[in-house]
Amino acid sequence: MGNKGGMDDTRRRAYRVIGSLAAGATVLAAIAMAHDTQSVAMASESCSTTVNLALPERPAQVELRVLNGTRRAGVADQVSRDFADRGFVTRKPAKNGSKVTDVAVVTYGPKAVGAAQWIRAYFLGEAEPRFDAKRTTGVIDVVIGTRYRQLATTTEVNQSLAQLGSPVAPPGTCPA
Repeated sequence: MGNKGGMDDTRRRAYRVIGSLAAGATVLAAIAMAHDTQSVAMASESCSTTVNLALPERPAQVELRVLNGTRRAGVADQVSRDFADRGFVTRKPAKNGSKVTDVAVVTYGPKAVGAAQWIRAYFLGEAEPRFDAKRTTGVIDVVIGTRYRQLATTTEVNQSLAQLGSPVAPPGTCPA
């Protein structure tokens, strides 16, 4: 019986030592996390630009410039008219400097991230998005490519928006 009591004392001491070590580790981890400045520095470094993720309520809140990235004459004029007929504000169409083989390329800045998502839906999500953090206006450039056929209908746009999901802040930015 005396031997059994010695085992209990040894076991209790071991539990106390392990418990003390665990408590010490918990305290050290809490102190380290409280004094950690790296996560704050990373957040401020990764968020150099704020962006507008809001989807516009009306087409009249979106301004577009359509450019022709094909060799077919009049494509930018026609697409610009199609967007204007849907209520969007359009600038004078232009010719793009290089040929685009995609359906379209949508280039936008921080003020138009949400609006650009909506415009991409008019191309059923097949337009290549290009974010330019240096853009200071809300104007979206749409370069029409050789695979373009027509803008989506209202129903198709709504379905495409659902598939694209909510606009997401591009890398290096954060929501306004």
